[in-house]
Parts: sequence; structure tokens; C-alpha cells
Amino acid sequence: MTARLADIAAQAGVSEATVSRVLNGKPGVSATTRQSVLAALDVLGYERPVRLRQRSAGLVGLITPELENPIFPAFAQVIGQALTRQGYTPVLATQTPGGSTEDELTEMLVDRGVAGIIFVSGLHADTSADMQRYEQLRGQGVPFVLINGFSDKVQAPFVSPDDRAAIRLAVTHLAALGHERIGLALGPKRFVPVQRKIEGFVRSMGEQLGLGRAAALELVQHSLYTLEGGQAAAAALISRGCTAVVCASDMMALGAIRAARQQGLDVPREVSVVGFDDSPLIAFTDPPLTTIRQPVTAMGQAAVRALLEEVGGTPAPHSEFVFHPELVVRGSTASVPRAARIPGPAVSSDTAGGPSGTEGGSYGTESSPSGTDGSLPGADSGRA
Repeated sequence: MTARLADIAAQAGVSEATVSRVLNGKPGVSATTRQSVLAALDVLGYERPVRLRQRSAGLVGLITPELENPIFPAFAQVIGQALTRQGYTPVLATQTPGGSTEDELTEMLVDRGVAGIIFVSGLHADTSADMQRYEQLRGQGVPFVLINGFSDKVQAPFVSPDDRAAIRLAVTHLAALGHERIGLALGPKRFVPVQRKIEGFVRSMGEQLGLGRAAALELVQHSLYTLEGGQAAAAALISRGCTAVVCASDMMALGAIRAARQQGLDVPREVSVVGFDDSPLIAFTDPPLTTIRQPVTAMGQAAVRALLEEVGGTPAPHSEFVFHPELVVRGSTASVPRAARIPGPAVSSDTAGGPSGTEGGSYGTESSPSGTDGSLPGADSGRA
């Protein structure tokens, strides 16, 4: 017991006497210190004494499309921790190929009496999907929040990264390194985040390189959000003379690096690659991946707060909370080679000036949540 107290005290940064007072429910300890000790218990894997266990305020469902992509476990961890701190029990439901669909998982969670549901990259992001399913869920009295994707047909809080700004960061970085043939590898066009990334790409290529809309779209390659999908997309873009490839996920970026190496090209000396997400462990790849960091902590915490406001009877605004991403420069990008070995057409522009007809909203500097607390006042509200 003495050794255990010492471990907990060291983890919490308090004295053993303070730990003892907290564990025995004694007065004279501030709420902040008490929380630090309880957090230390959790981190070290000790069970909380029964008297200190917070009674569950109910179940909250979290539906993700998969767990193979590290970004989804990252969201699950942030959201699960935020719910637990508020006394709720998270229930993770994951779709698998050939397994349960989003609708089936939703029905299962509703049947178990969840207080609410958070959807991450669900059917709400698919412009070809029927959004009536969410109105039916609302009709059942189940609050929900949607992450990554937007539909004006669904009356609910949405939480998203600024996909247009993300691509602008990547293109600006690569253009500054001298790249003129920059390709964009992403998923199927029917998804809202994909459409927004394309809008940002077309505009950025016009602003940075004077490329017209049609010429920029020739450098866009659709595929799957997998390593193999990124490999196929990057191979196609490299064959078009691209010296840099921006990918819509870190998994696709790893596939792009493989595609370059299969053609005998060095990353980053001959081909630069930028990912998206800043997934866990991505800084330790070979080379360490330059990527766009999706503000997972801020977004996850914001989604939980919005949901619990709905659960508590104070509906959150039925709009979109947009969080600004961050460019993380590592070892997969470098200056364009002086004499690129990659064959391809010369840079051209189909229109003078920037890309006319670009869809989308404002591209001005947008405020992002301060720090990583994900507070909604720091986010941009409205359609991204």
C-alpha cells in the first residue's frame, strides 16, 4: 500500500498524505487536487475506491466507419475520455466490411437507451446518402452530433476541420519549395470533405501558381482512403509529372511514398509527399511525414459538449463548428529537384489569373480554438 501511495503521489505531483485523504474521502483537499489524484489512479491502472466511483449518467454511442485508420481510434479516445469525465459511459460501435451498417448500429444503440450518439465520418458526409435517417433519429428523441461532413438537410450540430484551408496550407508550403506540378490524391468525389478539399486545391493552385481551374483539376486523382488507394493515386499523378503529392489521409500518404519508391524515386529528394490527419506514430515513419494536423482533441471535446448540451435540454446551435488545421513540416517534403526525372506535361494554365468558378465560402484567415480545449466560442460557426 505504501508503494502504491508513493506511485500515485508521484504521478499526481502531491504528497502521500494528500493521496491518502483523497482515497479515504477526507476533507481539506481542493477539487483540482482531488481530480489530479483520481486521474493518477486511472493512468496507473488502479481501481478507484467504490466511494469515489462516479455514478454513470447514462450511455453515449460513438459510431466510426473503421478502426484501421489511426485517426478514428484517436477520435474515440478523446471523445471517450471527455464523456467519462462528465459521468457518461461511451459505447463504441464500428462498421466493418460485410458487417453491421451505420443504420444497424444506430438501431442497436437506440434499443439500449443511449442518451445520445456521436457520428464520425458517417453517411452524413456522403452527398448521395438519404439524410432522412437522421431526421428519423431526431424524431425518436435521440440527440446526436456529426463530425466531418455537412448537410443542410440535417438539423444538428456539425464539427469539422477546415478542409479548404488545409489544402491551402499544403499547396502554399509546396509552392514555396519550388514545386509547380502538385497533385491531389483523395477519396470518392461524393463525400463533402473531398469536395471541399478540391475547392481549396483549385483556388490555391490559382493563387500560388496561376493555374486555371481545368488545369488544376487534371492534377486531382480519386481513389480509396487506404494505403493501396494512395499508392494507386500517387502512381497516376507521378506519371503526369507531379513532383509533389498532397494526400487526403496519412494512410494514403504512406501509399504515395511506396508508389514513388517503386518507380525508383527518392522521397523527398525527387518527390515530396504531404499527408492529412497527423495520426499517432506518423512522425516516426521513414521519412517522418509532413502532414496537416486535424485538431482531433478540440473537435472531439467540442462534439461532446454540443451533445451534452442537447442531452441537458439546451440545444446547441444547428450549424457547423469549423476548426482550423495546422501544417506540421517533417521529412517527406523538400525543394523541387533541379532536374526532375519524372516525365510529364509542362505546367499550363487554361485561364488567365486565378481559378474562376471555384465553389465554396470565405478563404480569409479564420480563427481557431485557442489551445486544445476545443471551446466552441473559438470555432467558426457556419458552413465551411
